[in-house]
Amino acid sequence: MLDPHGPFSNTVTSLAWVLIALCTLIFVLVCAAMWVALYGSDGLRARLGGEGVVKWFGLIVPAGVLFLLLAWGTTMVAGMTTIKGNELRMRVSGNIYWWRVSYLDAAGKETHADANELHIPVGRPVVIDMVSEDLIHSFWVPKLGGKMDMIPGRTNRLKLQADKAGVYGGQCAEFCGGAHSLMGFVVVAHEPADWQRWSDARLARQQAPPTQAVASVNDEVLRGSKLFGEAGCVACHRIAGTAAQGLSGPDLTHVGSRLSLGAGILPNTRGTLIGWIGDSQSIKPNNRMPAYRSLQAAELNALAAYMESLK
Repeated sequence: MLDPHGPFSNTVTSLAWVLIALCTLIFVLVCAAMWVALYGSDGLRARLGGEGVVKWFGLIVPAGVLFLLLAWGTTMVAGMTTIKGNELRMRVSGNIYWWRVSYLDAAGKETHADANELHIPVGRPVVIDMVSEDLIHSFWVPKLGGKMDMIPGRTNRLKLQADKAGVYGGQCAEFCGGAHSLMGFVVVAHEPADWQRWSDARLARQQAPPTQAVASVNDEVLRGSKLFGEAGCVACHRIAGTAAQGLSGPDLTHVGSRLSLGAGILPNTRGTLIGWIGDSQSIKPNNRMPAYRSLQAAELNALAAYMESLK
């Protein structure tokens, strides 16, 4: 929060420093008023105005300062939710314990989907519609913007913007269950031209026919793609261009190109893929993916190879 990398996070940081400074001042004034009331001599109380000092510095001044802070803070953050028309539109849905990510066109229609990872262009504001599919969650990228709750049955809105390329960490900031602290995500900010190339490639991949569903084919990958159906993964996960169209779990169309696994908690490597598929419950307890302890090492390796091929 104190290391902003965009205009909306700058607003939050400015508000935070003013709050810290004024709340510190209020704390000092209230402590001083209490000390005078409890331990001050009659002469000191008389010189300071008697009970008036307690009323002014213990009640009236703090209440006035807090009211002014409320009015000023509301004005400052008002622009963090409005749409002007030039923003990138996205929708993020909170789930136990992961994030469904949708990229939207100007009419609010989904163009392509992802999970646990947001890609945005540098220098362009991003409007994110926030929804929840189960409990109350809270979306927060401290370096890029404010914090917004995701409430079932309601759509909230938040704006982000990155002023330089990089990878920014995000976190669920509302307790939502035992694995709440393991519900993270990443935001990847690209230079505008790089982001456009990334977006075009993702859109083409989403619309690819089934024959192009596996990017790099070898025997192990083909075996993994077959196991993906046999093990029942298709019931929960979607992979564009294949028969897998499940919606209860993260979209895996581009899982091989993601930076992390398990909603931002693991690096995306062959080893972590094998570990997550084999026993995700030991990594993130109470998540909705069952453990596949019955799979042999060779089968886990084939499934991981298939996941790596999905770019």
